[in-house]
Amino acid sequence: MKKNLFALLALLWVSVGSASAQKLALVDMEYILGKMPAYEMMNRQLEDLSKKWQQEVSGQEAEAQALYKKYQSDLVFLSAEQKKMREEEIVTTEKAAYELKRKYFGPEGELMKRRESLMKPIQDEVWKSLKELALAQGYHVIIDKASSKIVYADPSVDVSAIVLQKMGFGK
Repeated sequence: MKKNLFALLALLWVSVGSASAQKLALVDMEYILGKMPAYEMMNRQLEDLSKKWQQEVSGQEAEAQALYKKYQSDLVFLSAEQKKMREEEIVTTEKAAYELKRKYFGPEGELMKRRESLMKPIQDEVWKSLKELALAQGYHVIIDKASSKIVYADPSVDVSAIVLQKMGFGK
């Protein structure tokens, strides 16, 4: 990953630097976030919530497992209709456990939504500070060295419109 970052920096330095002297900065977002009490508090809240929800899911899964074990032990004594009813009950309980897990921990789940809502004010605070720093110090690009992503770019270095124009899609 460091090679990718340095390759990106070298490319930016050559391409942007050749046009005029552009200022570039690196930040370590993991380090910054790790020093923010609000971020630590958010992580604790999410961890507590995750544990609570996991207990709920585990309880549902344990219930399905108990139903299955009971079904296995009673199997020889059950009529065909009773077997079918028990099997449906087990499947319904397993589906409920799966849906509960998806509701809380899925990609669109409650944990992800909560993380996004709690993280937004923290991200806004960091973004505001980065933008203020970039404007005050004259940085054109700020890159997060932890993720190799550009976290700030001065709009004056965006050449998207020029590229589109050269391709015949511009004005």
